[in-house]
Amino acid sequence: MATRRELFKSLTAGLLATRLCGNPLGLPIGCQTYPVRAMIAKDFPATVQQLADAGFENIELCSPWGYASSGFAPVAQYSGAQLRKLLGDKGVRCFSSHFSIKELRENLPRSLAWAKDVGLTQMFVPSLDGPRNPTVDDVKRLADEFNKIGEQTSRAGVQLGLHNENFELTQVDGQRTYDMLLHLMDAKLVKFQFQVSTISAGYDAAGYFTKYPGRFISMHVQGWSATERKIVPVGQDTLDWVKIFTAAKTGGVQNYFVEMDLPLMRASVPYLRQLNV
Repeated sequence: MATRRELFKSLTAGLLATRLCGNPLGLPIGCQTYPVRAMIAKDFPATVQQLADAGFENIELCSPWGYASSGFAPVAQYSGAQLRKLLGDKGVRCFSSHFSIKELRENLPRSLAWAKDVGLTQMFVPSLDGPRNPTVDDVKRLADEFNKIGEQTSRAGVQLGLHNENFELTQVDGQRTYDMLLHLMDAKLVKFQFQVSTISAGYDAAGYFTKYPGRFISMHVQGWSATERKIVPVGQDTLDWVKIFTAAKTGGVQNYFVEMDLPLMRASVPYLRQLNV
């Protein structure tokens, strides 16, 4: 029978091994597939295999209708069961996808049916595509519209979310449109997915996660070099990732997806694997 000391050593070794495994938040490392859209247009299964070989366990897709012209049309040929099997055979999962606001406005039932068929639990819109110089009424109108879409996705058991690009980075009378949307949107019906690279425009991920606890469910991860003013591999940048992921817990982040050109995504995996937060 093992002695108490032997049991303690075994337990300690196990805990140490767990910590050495890394992966921030204890979550599988994911990636967004938009950067490899040209590859997907040519050979979707082979592209998924490359992402799996790079070390990604989760992938975030883009709608085969809203992003058909970007290269995602081939994804529509698979039924939900076929897609899950294809991904599973290559060792990855998909529970999240991006949808254009245009397709949700024009044919939400089709998008929701596809999401349910594939087994998605999250639907994100990259931008509400509002005007470049919005008024307060513009922001209120778009927030109300998105809340109503969120009511329908919620009834279907899918969480609606909003990314932050383009329109979301505008200002109204000196106030950030993004902050207005966070206040105007229903905290249960709409969650947010933070684009870390918006630090280039002054939008700090850790600051938002701390200021709006529980409002974020996901984030897109990019390395950013403040000295070179460009996107670089995660861990080879000037961002404090321990601070970002620690704040992400407060923000409510449940998953994250690396989103850069494939070589940069590949180069980010070793750092994320050893990062303990």
